[in-house]
Amino acid sequence: MEEPLVQCPVCLRELPGADINSHLDRCLQAAEGEAEPDSSPPCKRPRLAAAPPGSQAQGEPEEARPAAATPVFSLFHKGRGGGQSPGTAGRRSGAGREEAAVKPEDGVSAAGSEAALRRASLEEKLGGKPLAERLRPDTLGDYVGQERVLGAQTLLRSLLESHEIPSLILWGPPGCGKTTLAHIIANSSKKNGTRFVTLSATSAKTNDVRDVISQAQNEKRLFKRKTILFIDEIHRFNKSQQDTFLPHVECGTVTLIGATTENPSFQVNAALLSRCRVIVLEKLSVEAMEAILMRAVRSLGVQVLGQGDQHSSSATGSSSGSSQFPVYIEEKALNALAYLCDGDARTGLNGLQLAVQARLAVGKTTPLHVTTGDSVDGIVITEEHVKEGLQRSHILYDRAGEEHYNCISALHKSMRGSDENASLYWLARMLEGGEDPLYVARRLVRFASEDIGLADPLALTQAVAAYQGCHFIGMPECEVILAQCVVYFARAPKSIEVYRAYGNVKECLRMHTGPLPPVPLHLRNAPTRLMKNLGYGKGYKYNPMYKEPVEQDYLPEELKGTDFFKEQKT
Repeated sequence: MEEPLVQCPVCLRELPGADINSHLDRCLQAAEGEAEPDSSPPCKRPRLAAAPPGSQAQGEPEEARPAAATPVFSLFHKGRGGGQSPGTAGRRSGAGREEAAVKPEDGVSAAGSEAALRRASLEEKLGGKPLAERLRPDTLGDYVGQERVLGAQTLLRSLLESHEIPSLILWGPPGCGKTTLAHIIANSSKKNGTRFVTLSATSAKTNDVRDVISQAQNEKRLFKRKTILFIDEIHRFNKSQQDTFLPHVECGTVTLIGATTENPSFQVNAALLSRCRVIVLEKLSVEAMEAILMRAVRSLGVQVLGQGDQHSSSATGSSSGSSQFPVYIEEKALNALAYLCDGDARTGLNGLQLAVQARLAVGKTTPLHVTTGDSVDGIVITEEHVKEGLQRSHILYDRAGEEHYNCISALHKSMRGSDENASLYWLARMLEGGEDPLYVARRLVRFASEDIGLADPLALTQAVAAYQGCHFIGMPECEVILAQCVVYFARAPKSIEVYRAYGNVKECLRMHTGPLPPVPLHLRNAPTRLMKNLGYGKGYKYNPMYKEPVEQDYLPEELKGTDFFKEQKT
């Protein structure tokens, strides 16, 4: 009886069972050869590959060919056909492994993405991904802004360039470059052989974090390979979830990079903060925003119109040849956008994209005629179009976050300093940002007694009336009520006499040692005969019955002569 044939999982050839081991060794050695330059990347998902038709001997019984009848899980051959040679199959598998290690878009620089954008039509450039994501830089050289943290010869830049990345907490407002900086670190780490994993605290669970840490432990133990874990919006993790990182950051299993818009002092565990370096990123300056927007305009192929410029090709960009009409944007429109986005690069780029898309839609039916010396048909984006796209200035304010406390502190200090203009400004910042007017009114009631006090007793009446008015009519009508109260307080005389005296009393109680002194007997009420017999109320002088001032002690014996209104020694 003939020996059954076995199918090779590499080249799918059928051989006698005695010869399959030596043949498989030759196929695997061929698979380690260099990939063909013109070979296309194979599909990344393994598939079940059946034996090619016609490869079995005709008339052979089914039980004599079990390997051919059973589908083979193809690990090496990923082409559609089954007639390739062993060398070809091996070379294709090598190319597949190399290309799967680094995605094609991961190695594209910012300049390369700009060039690719220029070659496409303007509609294609604006479609698909948002402009802010499409133009995200890949290298530190293309990173704009944050000179104080990432400028030349700064500590963080030196560490990033030397691929010595410590655990970091990136804290800053939206659109300041936190995710972009992590993206740059990811590209740099992949070139250096470091594993980079990204999770978002808005969707990830504790089990996801544990899986990543388990993989990082295996990578470190087996391959001596480092792992960088980037957690976006890390403040969304609660305290127990953040504790998951502690031992692994401590022993170096993972290098943690967290991004947050909230103050890490309140939102991140103190133990985790002590193991990470907090990097504070500021809002982007107007100059940085102008540079980012100008780079976006160049990549889109839109011309910038300065005052008195002609509609011709310039260094700032060439007209989009694939569009029916050339597209222009006024220089003052870019300047206005840089100011209105309030240091948020994402808002600025998305606003630019929205304005261009809206004008293109209008220009398909009604092209605009612009004349700056020569009459040229084209679509022009003006300052009004940019403002219409943004609707209003982007106000950074979070009712439950850092800006909430920053603005109320600024309002309180401005009124205390009698600066009525600054007081109105900070009030408007809070109300226009969506703050609850009753919260502001409650703070004004406190201010009336704390900082004005007896210097103007009517201030408390004003504050309570303002609170009731806000409660009655709400926003936006109550904004002028709060404005009136704020200006009144800024102009009123200030006195902290009562506030400081009460603070001295609290300090006296805290510093007292032993049992507190009893209430003097003559100050106690005596509603019963027993109490009177015990001396309650004995010797008390009822003041209204005397025409002259009454000499009587009201403090306990141990505190006689104490004056809480005098400055206490510390």
